Amino acid sequence: MSKIKAVIFDMDGVLIDAKEWHYEALNKALGLFGYEISRYEHLVTYDGLPTADKLSMMTLEKQLPKGLHKYINALKQEYTMEKIFVNCRPLFVHEYALSRLKSEGYRLAVASNSIRATVDIMMQKASLERYLEFSLSNQDVKKAKPDPEIYNVAISRLGLDPSECLIVEDNKNGLAAAAASGANVMKVETVYDVNYDNIRKNIDRCEVQ
Repeated sequence: MSKIKAVIFDMDGVLIDAKEWHYEALNKALGLFGYEISRYEHLVTYDGLPTADKLSMMTLEKQLPKGLHKYINALKQEYTMEKIFVNCRPLFVHEYALSRLKSEGYRLAVASNSIRATVDIMMQKASLERYLEFSLSNQDVKKAKPDPEIYNVAISRLGLDPSECLIVEDNKNGLAAAAASGANVMKVETVYDVNYDNIRKNIDRCEVQ
C-alpha cells in the first residue's frame, strides 16, 4: 500500500472538453482534399491519438497522400486554435478540485497527446496553469500514447514511484498508456467526472488496496 502523492491529468476530455474541437478541426482540414474521419472511426480508433498518427493511419487505410501530412497538420492546428480562443474558458469544478488538491499537498501535472502550443494555451485559458507543477505534450516524448512514455517521464520528473501517482484518463489510448506506466488509474467519461469528490474517492481507494 502506497500513499498517493501526485495526480497526473490527461487534458482533452479530462480537463478540457475539447474532443469535438479536435475532431471538427481535423475534418475541416481533411475536407479541403476530399477526406474525412467518420464519427464512428473517431470514437473507436482515432480518439486520443496525435494528429500526426491519425494522418499516418489515414495514409495506410484511405490512401491519403503522405505529401499532404505537413500541410493538413498545420491547418488542423490553426483551426483548433481558433476553436480554443472562442470556446475554452474556466470551469469552476476543475479550478476548485485542483486548488483544493494542491492546498492538501498533492503535486499536480498534465500529460497530453496534444502539441505544446495547444497544451499551454488551453491551460492558460482554463485558469489551471497556476496549479500545475509542469505539463508535458507529445513533443516532449518520442512515442505518444498509447505508449506509456509520457507517463513514465512525468512520474520520473516527479521523483516518485508509479504506485504513488494517480493518473486521470478518459479514452482507450490514454488508459492503455496509464495502465502500462504502473500507476493507479482513474477512468472518467466526461470532464464533469473530474471533480474533487471523485478524485478524493479514487485516492482513498488506492491507499486501502
